Amino acid sequence: MTPEQTAGCNMMETRMETVCSALEELLVAALEEDCLTMGIYESAKLLNADPDSVVLCVLASDDQEDVGLQIHHTLLRSFCCDSDITILRVAGVPRLRRLLGRRREASADSGGGADGGEEPGDFNCLLVTDPHADHLRLQEVGTYCMESRSHGQWLPELVLEER
Repeated sequence: MTPEQTAGCNMMETRMETVCSALEELLVAALEEDCLTMGIYESAKLLNADPDSVVLCVLASDDQEDVGLQIHHTLLRSFCCDSDITILRVAGVPRLRRLLGRRREASADSGGGADGGEEPGDFNCLLVTDPHADHLRLQEVGTYCMESRSHGQWLPELVLEER
C-alpha cells in the first residue's frame, strides 16, 4: 500500500468515526427532545400521518435480520424515497439499544415516557422529526448520506462499534 493509500484509509476511518459520533449524538438529542420515533410500526404510523415532519430515517439491523424485517425495511425505504426523506442503514442494534435504551429508561423513571419496567423497545427503525437543538449533527449525517449516494451507494451505511 502506498503512503497516499494509507493516508486515504486513515482519513476515511476518521470520517466514519465522526459521522458515527454525530449520529449517536443526534439520536440522543432527538430522544431527549421527544423528536425520536422508535419501532417499525410506530414509524409507519408517523410516516402515514405526517411524513413532512420526518428529517431522517435510520434502519438498523444486524446479522440476525429475518425476512419479515427485510420486508418492512424495504417498504419503509420506498416510502422515504418517495417522500424525499434521508435514509441511513446502520449495523449495531446492540449499540443503539445501550445508547438509547438507558436514556429512555431514565426518562421513564423521572416520570416521562413509558413505564420503566417495559421492554427497551424496537430499535430496527428510528425516525428523527424536527430536531431543534442539534441541527449541525443532522447536517453532518445528511452530508455523509449525500456523499455516499454520489459515490454510487444508494443506501448509505454505517457500523456503530461498541465502546
